[in-house]
Amino acid sequence: MDVATATAENAGEMVKDELAEKCQKLFQAFLEEFQTGDGEVKYVREAEELIRPERNTLLVNFTDLEGFNQELATTIQEEYYRVYPFLCRAVRNFARDHGNVPLNKEFYVALEDLPTRHKIRELSSMRIGTLVRISGQVVRTHPVHPELVSGTFLCMDCQTVIKDVPQQFKYSPPTICRNPVCNNRSRFHLDTHKSKFIDFQKVRIQETQAELPRGSIPRSLEIVLRAEAVETAQAGDRCDFTGTLIVVPDVSQLRTPGVRAETSTRVAGGPQGFESEGLRGLKALGVRELSYRLAFLACNVAPTNPRFGGKELREEEQTAESIKSQMTEKEWEKVFEMSQDKNLYHNLCTSLFPTIHGNDEVKRGILLMLFGGVPKTTMEGTSLRGDINVCIVGDPSTAKSQFLKHVEEFSPRAVYTSGKASSAAGLTAAVVRDEESHEFVIEAGALMLADNGVCCIDEFDKMDLKDQVAIHEAMEQQTISITKAGVKATLNARTSILAAANPVGGRYDRSKSLKQNVNLTAPIMSRFDLFFILVDDCNEVTDYAIARRIVDLHSRIEESVDRLYTLDEIRRYLLFARQFKPKISSESEEFIVEQYKRLRQRDGAGGVSKSAWRITVRQLESMIRLSEGMARMHCCDEVQPKHVKEAFRLLNKSIIRVETPDINLEQEDELEEEEQQEDGMNGHVNGINGHVNGVNGHAEPGSQPKPSLRLSFNEYRRISNLLVLHLRRAEEAEEEEELKKSAVVNWYLKEIESEIDSEEELVNKKGLIEKVLHRLVHYDHILIELSQAGLKGSESASTEEEVVLVVNPNYILED
Repeated sequence: MDVATATAENAGEMVKDELAEKCQKLFQAFLEEFQTGDGEVKYVREAEELIRPERNTLLVNFTDLEGFNQELATTIQEEYYRVYPFLCRAVRNFARDHGNVPLNKEFYVALEDLPTRHKIRELSSMRIGTLVRISGQVVRTHPVHPELVSGTFLCMDCQTVIKDVPQQFKYSPPTICRNPVCNNRSRFHLDTHKSKFIDFQKVRIQETQAELPRGSIPRSLEIVLRAEAVETAQAGDRCDFTGTLIVVPDVSQLRTPGVRAETSTRVAGGPQGFESEGLRGLKALGVRELSYRLAFLACNVAPTNPRFGGKELREEEQTAESIKSQMTEKEWEKVFEMSQDKNLYHNLCTSLFPTIHGNDEVKRGILLMLFGGVPKTTMEGTSLRGDINVCIVGDPSTAKSQFLKHVEEFSPRAVYTSGKASSAAGLTAAVVRDEESHEFVIEAGALMLADNGVCCIDEFDKMDLKDQVAIHEAMEQQTISITKAGVKATLNARTSILAAANPVGGRYDRSKSLKQNVNLTAPIMSRFDLFFILVDDCNEVTDYAIARRIVDLHSRIEESVDRLYTLDEIRRYLLFARQFKPKISSESEEFIVEQYKRLRQRDGAGGVSKSAWRITVRQLESMIRLSEGMARMHCCDEVQPKHVKEAFRLLNKSIIRVETPDINLEQEDELEEEEQQEDGMNGHVNGINGHVNGVNGHAEPGSQPKPSLRLSFNEYRRISNLLVLHLRRAEEAEEEEELKKSAVVNWYLKEIESEIDSEEELVNKKGLIEKVLHRLVHYDHILIELSQAGLKGSESASTEEEVVLVVNPNYILED
């Protein structure tokens, strides 16, 4: 029976809730009497704040409540939804006692610091109406709307005003007019000026990756925020919500076509039938369909565990002092001790990745990425990014994904995604239509969820090109712009990207340049600050060490991992060190400029530019960011030349590792059989770029070649170009004598006679040119040997001296 109907019949007899009113009295007493340690009434000052027009919510600590009256706290926890309006009334009375507030102003109460936290999966119908705290990651936020809390209605028949009709999550007019004479049940008009509205926002949260059971799809839950809680959670935040589970009618279910058809069949024909049936709205549908769903009514939103990460990992407002105040004395001492560690750089690397052997450069690069550079904003408002992007390219089984997984587990806001399985919208943001209001809302993608954190993308090379383009803007400008379906938005994506890619064809081919090895476009490559190349070389010492490490790990999992610092200590240290904003000293400025000039000159000199990526201004900015990261790690306020040196070394490492190795001219004697098998594979000439790609420069680690018979790739290519030009000229002039092998050797020695000082040197150079000719013929197939009777090697081939050399007609000379 409805309260309104009961009132109409029993003329003025109201139903009282004894328990709730008792709670109201006790709660008001708690607000009036609860004192802090130094004897001050805790909530009086906060109540005085409520006088300000924009404030309407009092934040109450649940542990205080438990300390004051355990019975009251238990009742509130178990019967929260029932007693909530009475608690709000207690706050209103309390605020009126302590300040001059307008009579019609509504007040609300928010509870924080509930002792237990639940996962979304643990919420069942048992918990409806009780006070719970849940945590999750916000994936979608809706715009803020006004919501009708209590309506004032006007009866259209007798003009009676019906005040304060509570609304239950949908528009609910009074069931019957309060005037005993009038029997109007359907024609009411809402008086908007006298009704009460409140800010209302819907947010959707999802289980975090860490809470997911293996092989499950993450559950999501709608959260209703009201009053001051609106706009406190942004997409991507991990938050704790305190409130209660409620059951709301599922409006989207009621609108489905099948149900609507069913309803309309019940209408008896004629206009009269429509009038009596159609206007009753949801009441006619709700019971029959039983389509209710769970939602969560939150009264308070707090970032999850702000001490280590949570929302405030990179909030600009935090200072070193505020972080220090959040730590215990012991924790602070540990942070101080770490900052004084002389060998901190190495110790942090080994503590972060204890299970990965070697790869020290990659560990250092990732460590600096976690510290990050300093983001800056110019006078015009252009922001310069401080995040460092790292790309790891390497052969299979070189622990690339392990690095990504370690970072994802360690970093508080990290998102792990795989290249082939992610689309452009999934990485940036998608515009989706809301089921109920049918308006478009933005759903955050991986880069937005990793805002202020790290986004790990595995199998980066397997991504479709059109999806890779979506990352361009996020990597340099650190924003994501969307113009879809009438929604135009620019969203923040201040994230570092850690990508792992396999080379083309599975293994890294040292004789090709980085660009030919990796299937990435030039714009994306230049946006990465560091490129690490992991090549799976055979080396007895490292193979033994790695095998020992892995067997050790499998046999004794716990004991084999020796960490100097625990992950929590590193997290605290990271949080503290990131508060430093190091400035570049004038000495370092000159040093950076000098190093950049060196890199550019070496790039312009040719040779390297073919094998590594181009040095652009972005690499200069990378150097600045890396040196700032180094300074942050040592908790310095100034970037010193030693920091720049390390940054330059890392940058150099990631460029030089890709240079073509030296050519070992003695190789053929040692590896004769192997080379003949590989001839067909490695001996092709790439005609498009004119690269001589057939250089197979893998020397056996065991062999010790003579130094004189090892040529750098550039030198080798210079000699081969010289010989090719000479032979072509001789062919055109039809001077057959000049084409003979001995004539070519003599011609070359004559060309370089100014460099030869002694007879010994002459013999060495002669041996060298013969080896080069041999290699050009047998491995690179740039030259072809002909005897008088045809190709050399046929039965009638005569002595060595009569061999004629010609250039392969398919060979295209480089510029």
